[in-house]
Amino acid sequence: MNALVICSGGLDSVSLAHKVATEQKLIGLLSFDYGQRHKKELGFASICAKRLGVPHQIVDIRDVGRNLSGSALTDDADVPDGHYAEDSMRITVVPNRNAIMLAIAFGVAAAQKADAVATAVHGGDHFIYPDCRPAFIDAFQTMQNHALAGYADIRLYAPYVNMSKADIVSEGAKYATPFEATWSCYKGGARHCGRCGTCVERREAFDLARITDATDYEDADFWLHAIQTRSA
Repeated sequence: MNALVICSGGLDSVSLAHKVATEQKLIGLLSFDYGQRHKKELGFASICAKRLGVPHQIVDIRDVGRNLSGSALTDDADVPDGHYAEDSMRITVVPNRNAIMLAIAFGVAAAQKADAVATAVHGGDHFIYPDCRPAFIDAFQTMQNHALAGYADIRLYAPYVNMSKADIVSEGAKYATPFEATWSCYKGGARHCGRCGTCVERREAFDLARITDATDYEDADFWLHAIQTRSA
């Protein structure tokens, strides 16, 4: 399987890139600039591509992103602290983001004669993001089968769709993913903040996977408070 991996530079997609590079044939990484408030993670995607020896393309969809307003990832709104599964994290939803990116990725994959587009959506995203759920993945595959009928046969490869973040950490370790060379934090500071939903989820995942977390957090212990607050 010749696969093109959608890579944000985060823990999940970088782990997926290493998995594909080991098990299949990785032909390149595809990232998107959709006008996100910080682009720090894109640099980590570039680092990943260089490490794996494959091309890296950043697709500029900022004009599209300007119209996907209302998210803390694109607008001037505070990124909330707390556990990822709290209702407050819904402000990080960018409407239809995955559907837009996947549609572009399938077009690129068809042009490059790839067999698959790989995406790192996972079970922990189901609560907040509708375009990360298994039903969406299945429906998108069906749509692309029609869209490319007679031209290309491309599989949507989403191996993490029913896995937890801790499962991804375990898998990533198996494929020697350098977790320290990934970026999760939505706040985009010099260090991971340790307080936003993605930082809390990341910290918790390493703990559940029983793998040492080498990430440098500004607040390395906040995740414990966030978990206790959610379960109270």
